[in-house]
Amino acid sequence: MTAKAIMFMGTGSDVGKSLIVAGLARVFANRGINCAPFKPQNMSNNASATPEGGEIGRAQALQARAARALPSLHMNPILLKPESETGAQVIVQGKREATLSARAFFKQRSAYMPAILDSFAKLAAAHDLILIEGAGSPAETNLRDGDLANMGFAAAADVPVIIIGDIHRGGVIASLVGTAAVLDNDDRNRIKGFLINKFHGDPQLFDEGNLEIVKRTGWTSLGVIPHFAKASSLPAEDAVALDAIAKPVAGKLSICVFRLPRIANFDDMDPLRLESGVSLSFVLAGEALPGGCDLAIIPGSKSTLADLAYFRAQGWDVDLYAHVRRGGHVLGLCGGYQILGRRIHDLDGLESIPTSVDGLGLLDVETVMAAEKTVALTSARHVQSGEGISAYEIHLGKTFGPDCQRPFARLKRGNDGAISANGKITGTYLHGCFEADGFRRAYLKGLGHNTCGLAYDHLIEQTLDELAAHLEAHVDVDAILNLAKPVTVTAHV
Repeated sequence: MTAKAIMFMGTGSDVGKSLIVAGLARVFANRGINCAPFKPQNMSNNASATPEGGEIGRAQALQARAARALPSLHMNPILLKPESETGAQVIVQGKREATLSARAFFKQRSAYMPAILDSFAKLAAAHDLILIEGAGSPAETNLRDGDLANMGFAAAADVPVIIIGDIHRGGVIASLVGTAAVLDNDDRNRIKGFLINKFHGDPQLFDEGNLEIVKRTGWTSLGVIPHFAKASSLPAEDAVALDAIAKPVAGKLSICVFRLPRIANFDDMDPLRLESGVSLSFVLAGEALPGGCDLAIIPGSKSTLADLAYFRAQGWDVDLYAHVRRGGHVLGLCGGYQILGRRIHDLDGLESIPTSVDGLGLLDVETVMAAEKTVALTSARHVQSGEGISAYEIHLGKTFGPDCQRPFARLKRGNDGAISANGKITGTYLHGCFEADGFRRAYLKGLGHNTCGLAYDHLIEQTLDELAAHLEAHVDVDAILNLAKPVTVTAHV
């Protein structure tokens, strides 16, 4: 059977492309269709490891789960992980290739199209249906020449497109009609239909709006999707989602997370956020660590040295030392673990100029940055509780020192992490560790909180099923399936 493919683009960022692709993946998986997600180019510091030892965007890992497929490095062949305002680490088919400025990447980006098409062809050879997600908006026509993420890929792979508009932010008619107006004829004709997302109220109230869009664009209306409130239970791709997280709630176990500028893998906190009896909040720029905080977390970072400097500039080091003196607990995840140590050595200038800097000194460890990146799915056992953990690692550098003699977890290949002599400061490289219900309950119990039994994996599966049912009820799924076109691209890298 020849695989078919269809691409979903948006009138802008954060219109719900990732969520809709995930929901449709579960719809088609429920119908017995062997489908897979694909995003040619992604920009995100929220990444996930794959069984091949590569890394892809977290959204594609969730979409793979929705499709009941193993995540693959070919599902997101180009991943850009911002390290500064003007530069990013370039991940090609799961592996770190270079760190480039935005200008340098744009200058040579067309050179990455063969790898993208190769990954697309490999997925098509193993699946019956490929659901492709664009990035940003195809209406950014100034980026069309050499484009990898939207119409550039759609044209190269000759795939049809459905475009998504977000009615919640307003101006959805103008955004869709305006997109049609600025595209050239070939790109405009590639779009076969549109979806309206995040509608509040009675969808029939938009009937006239739908007709207006059809009249002005010639595209088919494929559905008006009401707001899906339970989306907040699923891992988010963009850090903008963190802005909606509430402030501390009195009477609950208070967990406070420092909002680093280059925060990475922030979905590590999702299982904690969803626990009843837990109040998880982010400490933002210009804010102090609340005095009633029970656990302070320094999360992962795409640029540890830059975020350490930012941490000090905010005065958060002073806040954290006071928190420790009060007997509070501290957890460092990946880059946060490195920040907690005595010293960080970047002798090869992997993050900046060659340098060594003092860390916060709350753990008696040091980190040496290394060019070889650790990317792996990991099974471990938490030392203090004996509970099993399924997690993943994505980091540059190796950490060592006396506090590593009190490891956080034991892996098949050795130990992970470090714990201070008083047991209140902990560091680990294990992303996703709190998804393990038994470990999470034991860890929170150690902070004096008895959980009410959140089953995190069950919640994610239930939410994906409910999302699929939501789309089935409001989208012409059969029409989307009929619009999908046979894949003609073959692997050639």
